[in-house]
Amino acid sequence: MKFFSTRDHFRIVTASQAIAQGLSDEGGLFVPESFPQVDVEALCQLDYPELAAAVVSEYLTDYSKDFLAEAARTTYGEAFGGKAGHLAPVEGDTYALELWHGPTCAFKDYALQLMPKLLVEAKKNLSRTEKTLILVATSGDTGKAALDGYHDIPGVEIAVFYPTGGTSEIQRLQMATQEGANVAVYAVRGNFDDAQTGVKKVFGDKAIAARLAERNIRLSSANSINWGRLVPQIVYYFAAYAQLLKAGKITFGDKVDFCVPTGNFGDILAGYYAKQMGLPVGKLVCTSNQNNVLTDFLSTGTYTAKREFYKTTSPSMDILVSSNLERLLYHVTGSDAEVAGLMKSLNETGRYTVRPETLKAIQESFDCGWSSEEQVAGEIRARYEKDGYLCDTHTAVAFHVAAQKKRDGVPMVVLSTASPFKFPRSVLEALGHTAPENDFEAMQALEEATGRTAPASLAVLRQKAERFSTVIDPAQIAEVALGCQA
Repeated sequence: MKFFSTRDHFRIVTASQAIAQGLSDEGGLFVPESFPQVDVEALCQLDYPELAAAVVSEYLTDYSKDFLAEAARTTYGEAFGGKAGHLAPVEGDTYALELWHGPTCAFKDYALQLMPKLLVEAKKNLSRTEKTLILVATSGDTGKAALDGYHDIPGVEIAVFYPTGGTSEIQRLQMATQEGANVAVYAVRGNFDDAQTGVKKVFGDKAIAARLAERNIRLSSANSINWGRLVPQIVYYFAAYAQLLKAGKITFGDKVDFCVPTGNFGDILAGYYAKQMGLPVGKLVCTSNQNNVLTDFLSTGTYTAKREFYKTTSPSMDILVSSNLERLLYHVTGSDAEVAGLMKSLNETGRYTVRPETLKAIQESFDCGWSSEEQVAGEIRARYEKDGYLCDTHTAVAFHVAAQKKRDGVPMVVLSTASPFKFPRSVLEALGHTAPENDFEAMQALEEATGRTAPASLAVLRQKAERFSTVIDPAQIAEVALGCQA
């Protein structure tokens, strides 16, 4: 399987090169040359590690299957507490795919626990010995998941950038207390898009790349712009379908709808890949919070990033430039020139409009909706009081939209992307309680109010010392990159 850039299909690389490099050097994203067709029924008989190895190996064809099998086995075992890809019934034929049972309590763990292994192996496959400098922009969850996956990995240094004041306190502490000799964390003045733009500028700066190369350092990314981040997320769509089959809730071939809370469009794009591989996916419902740029685009065909930015209770979705949408645009249009033009327009004017036939093709697979802050809080309370199901703010965004988009007789799987205990104050207030100012006191109050236990990895943060407190401007991200120790 070869990969090429969304903006120049003559830039052809192997899977190992795509993962080691992260972003194409002209700014495009790597996409696979084709969608492998798989025996879905056979895959549905496998356990999660076996399923992961089978799906990932369809794309990473220059990796040995033995390596991928062992990497998946060691990744999706003990660290996920036996709940990798766990599907929980909620109400009727609506389900929650709980993706937060990993070490950092967010869905990013599925990729970022496996991805370091993929990067190290990619360098072996390519006979490369340079240091890899990973730069990560995060709206909250990616940062900690990447830090947890890459800390103390030989030959790797990682720097994470998050918007100051733009995460929950628990998310911030997860990053600020990260252990490891090869990690660094910076708060960036501005919002996530400012941090992401700063990181992308570094990747596109040939002078920076040359100066790093002189010291035998190469850049890579752990954001979902990297193919290695996206491919492991395809797996849990298959896992959800398999569990519905085993439980007798569907017959093989029945369609299943998925409702996904998303900001950068990576998690829902993984569902699109699963569908293209043959999984019987019905609609992929893209859900947004008040920063509803994706809802507007999927409804009108016009993407407008220059708009008011809202800080919400679902901060991981507070994003106005959804990078992975570029991959979908390429798959639908089949034109690198067209995608390059759209991205140029976005960069220069903050907006673009796709052709009517492009929008129609996208709408065949995707539906959309968004939730206000009041609706998010109401959904958390409704799910808990009616169904006894406790969810976080991001998952509540999806549950609210899922209720509007539910089709009779078609199961709806909501992707539950984070533990409610990562956002204890917001969840507690939604349940009608007065939340303490301190997140750890709120976490304890949420435990008492619901009888649920906070994940140990979150509760222990209270005892950890903060290691990182530096605040920088977006323009200083380049200085951080050049300061990497060779």
